[in-house]
Amino acid sequence: MSKRFSNDINIRNRQASFQYELLDKYVAGLVLKGTEIKSIREGKVNLQDGYCYFSNGELFAKGININPYAQGKHYNHEAQRERKLLLKKNELRKLEQKHDKGLTIVPVRMFINDRGYAKLEIALARGKKMFDKREAIKERDARRQLERLKR
Repeated sequence: MSKRFSNDINIRNRQASFQYELLDKYVAGLVLKGTEIKSIREGKVNLQDGYCYFSNGELFAKGININPYAQGKHYNHEAQRERKLLLKKNELRKLEQKHDKGLTIVPVRMFINDRGYAKLEIALARGKKMFDKREAIKERDARRQLERLKR
C-alpha cells in the first residue's frame, strides 16, 4: 500500500456534539462505489452537513461529501450522492421507531475497521436549544482555564 492511503482513518463530525445531544450510537457499514474507498483512505471526507433518513425501511446517509478520487478519470463517483447504510434489522427497527418520535440521526465519525472496511458511526440525537449551546461553550472555556492553570 502506498504512503497516501492509510488504514488509520478517523474522521469526526465535531459539529454534531455541539448541535445535538447524542443519545445512542450505532456503527453501520456503507455501500460504496469503486473510487470512494480510495478517497476515504486519503481522508478526503466531510461529515458536517450529513444526516440520515429512512426510505422503504432502509437507512440512507445524505450530505456526506466524499471528494472525487484524483486518479479516477471517468470512473469517478459523485461527491454528494446518497449512500445506503448497512445495519441489522432489529437495529433498523429500533432506530426507525425513535426517528419517528422527532429525533434525528446524524453521522458522528467515519473510520476504517481492522478488516479494511469503511464504517460510519451514527448517533440518534436530539437538537440542542440555543441556551444549551451557550452552556456548552461556557463549560468548554472553563475546562480550558483549568488546563491553563494546571500547567
